[in-house]
Amino acid sequence: MALPPDARSMMRYDAGKKSPLIAYLLWFFFGLFGAHRFYAGRVGTGLALLALSLIGFATIGTVLIVPLIWVVVDAFLIPRWIRSHNERLIDSLTRLG
Repeated sequence: MALPPDARSMMRYDAGKKSPLIAYLLWFFFGLFGAHRFYAGRVGTGLALLALSLIGFATIGTVLIVPLIWVVVDAFLIPRWIRSHNERLIDSLTRLG
C-alpha cells in the first residue's frame, strides 16, 4: 500500500529539517570550529571560521578575538538560518508533491 503524497512530504520534511537546539549545542561546544555553520549549510564561512580559529590557537595571539566575536554574533543569527533552511525545504517539497 502506497503512502499518500502528504505523508511522504511530511516524512521527507522530518528527515531533512534542521533543529535550532542542535545548532545551539554545536555552537556552544564547537562554535570556534564552525560546527554550527556547517550544520546550517554555511560551509564556506564555516571553513573560514575554522581557519581563523586554528590560526588564533596556533599563534596564541589576539587573532583569536575575531573568531570569538564572530561566534557571539552567530548566536543571534542561528534562528534565522534554521528557519530559512526549513522554509526552503518546505518549498522544495511542495513543488515536488
